[in-house]
Amino acid sequence: MIRNLPPKVRTDLKRAKRLEWWTLAWMSSVVVVMWLVMGSSQAMKAALVEDVLSLIPAIVFLVASHYEAKPPTAGFPFGFERVHSLASLIAAVALTAVGAFLLYESASTLIKQEHPTIAPISVFGRDIWLGWVMVAALVYSVIPPVILGHIKQPIARRLQDEVLDTDAMMQRADWMTGLAGIGGVLGVGLGYWWADALAAGLISLSIVHDGVTSLRVATAELVDGAPRALGKNEIADDARKLIASLESRYPGALIKLRETGRYIHAEVSGVVPDSSVNLKEVWPGDEERSWRLVQISFVPPRVDRSPEPTAPEDRALPKQRARRTRPAIGARAKRR
Repeated sequence: MIRNLPPKVRTDLKRAKRLEWWTLAWMSSVVVVMWLVMGSSQAMKAALVEDVLSLIPAIVFLVASHYEAKPPTAGFPFGFERVHSLASLIAAVALTAVGAFLLYESASTLIKQEHPTIAPISVFGRDIWLGWVMVAALVYSVIPPVILGHIKQPIARRLQDEVLDTDAMMQRADWMTGLAGIGGVLGVGLGYWWADALAAGLISLSIVHDGVTSLRVATAELVDGAPRALGKNEIADDARKLIASLESRYPGALIKLRETGRYIHAEVSGVVPDSSVNLKEVWPGDEERSWRLVQISFVPPRVDRSPEPTAPEDRALPKQRARRTRPAIGARAKRR
């Protein structure tokens, strides 16, 4: 269920969906072009696999957005807000897999000392070095990710959307891999056989770092960790300010925050709740981002009740029973 979001946020959400559909269209065309010209180049193969995996964040974002808009059901009474958290984990796994694959392929090529060859091809009766065709394809593969990633990043910040932010990181990995591939293909043409794999390996380290960071953030969200900053495994500034605001409003209370998708839920323990709480008044930061706080739950202080004292006649009752029982035992012993 999509909460009562401000008009600007709803507009950004619709724009993000359109961008993801454009991502699927453009990157699918890139995959086709790369597959047609990849040849035996390691950098081209790595770029192709990376482009295929880069479709995953866009797909899971669209699926999560579809379910997020659904109302609660009997089977899911709290709605489907956490679908976005699951989508964030899937996107982070895809980004990490891209970096790990590139690192493995480039390292194995360098260890085995494989010498890639780029042969000429015949185009309209003329022989053309296939490397130039590869470079042209790689240049084309760089353009869409640069544009899409540049547009998605600010929208992801305004929406506080981990999936869209991870997708922007994936776009960055796309164009970096493309540039590395261009350097690798040209290096092979100049006789440097290792340039192809080395270029892919260097880029993979940055991709793995971004993927692991996104994976840690997504995991923290799924296990009810405190809200994290976008793209970082650090507690968000919004969360720190909100904790300080609630602590000043409810002195001595224990404040806990968790994040479900783009929303924040707060729990205040050890105090009696107010008759009414205005969430916008509690929100300490920019009022335009107050939509993130959707719930404050109160856990009243625990009252320890000591057991009621036992009446004197009740305490004497077991002794009387014991006196009645002992003669019976002795009588049985005499009869024996």
